[in-house]
Amino acid sequence: MPSPHDAGASPESKSPVGDVSLVRLYVLRATYLLLIVGLGAMIVPPLFDHAPMSRGVIASLLGGVWLLAFIGLRYPLQMLPLLMFEFAWKTIWLIFFGIPQWSAGQMPPSFTEDFQNIVFGVILMPLVIPWGYVYRHYILQPAARWR
Repeated sequence: MPSPHDAGASPESKSPVGDVSLVRLYVLRATYLLLIVGLGAMIVPPLFDHAPMSRGVIASLLGGVWLLAFIGLRYPLQMLPLLMFEFAWKTIWLIFFGIPQWSAGQMPPSFTEDFQNIVFGVILMPLVIPWGYVYRHYILQPAARWR
C-alpha cells in the first residue's frame, strides 16, 4: 500500500534509472556503442571468415560481449555487469600477463596492439561505471534467496 510520503514522488525517483543522471546514462550508452564499433571491427570479420580448424574461443567470447553491448544501448544500467566484466578481464590480463611480459622484455608480436586496447579499457571502465549505483544495487541490496 502506498504511503502518504509516496504521493509527491515521481515514478522516475523509484526506478533504478532515477539513481543515475541522464548524462551518465548517455555516457554508458556511448561506452556500449564504443564496444559495438570497436569489437565489431575486430571480432565480427573473423567470426564469418576463419580457417575451418580455428579454435575461435577468444573471437566467440568477444562476439558474445559485442552482441550483449547492443542490449546495453537500450538498458545501460541492467547491462552494467558487462562493463564490469570488461574491466575485470582487462585488469587481470594487465596484471598477470601484460606487465610481466613488458617487464621481462618478452612480448608476443601482438603485444603493442593488445596492450593499448586493454589499457584503454582499464582506464575507461572505472570512469564510466557509476560506482555508487553498483555499490547500492550489487553490494547493499539483499541477495536473491537461496531456496
